[in-house]
Amino acid sequence: MIDYLSGKLVFKDPTYVIIDVGGIGYHVKTSLQTYSKIKDEELIKLLTFLHIKEDAHTLYGFKEEDEKRLFLLLISINGVGPNTGLMILSSLSTEEIEQAILSGDVATIQHVKGIGAKTAQRIILELKDKVGKTSGSDSSNTQFGFLKSDNKVREEALKALITLGFPKAAAEKNISAVMKKTTREISLEELIKASLKTP
Repeated sequence: MIDYLSGKLVFKDPTYVIIDVGGIGYHVKTSLQTYSKIKDEELIKLLTFLHIKEDAHTLYGFKEEDEKRLFLLLISINGVGPNTGLMILSSLSTEEIEQAILSGDVATIQHVKGIGAKTAQRIILELKDKVGKTSGSDSSNTQFGFLKSDNKVREEALKALITLGFPKAAAEKNISAVMKKTTREISLEELIKASLKTP
């Protein structure tokens, strides 16, 4: 098991990073939470989880222990695979997920793409006694990345949503809906997060 990677950040995207460790480039899938916390660090350390299937070995990376712990709890649920776990962590903050589980808020969890009512109920039922009662950091203090021009943000958000499994037409529709409602300049993370929550 690869528990963490520490090396040079070669490339950063809202859905993955490439880390150079001793001359080997590791492709690591990340959530929007981790993306927003990485900023533009040159040297980086990510806690990792290696998912092994017959046809692929996939690394998932997390900036903080709380997020990795919640990811491992989520994928222990029948019907929640690593990509779905990452989608949940991209749509909601660690604190929002834990709060929804503790308060039995099925609707919030079901709002995540790919999560049906039964899976949402199963997540709450099985994790209610396992999630931390105390949150590590306040999600409202999250510092988002640099604001970019509208077109650049749109293109990058579209690419990220398609990578996360959205059909192109649906992704474009969601992004347009969010942009219409926004009266101020919006960062890439905010746009992707709001688009993930758009029905």
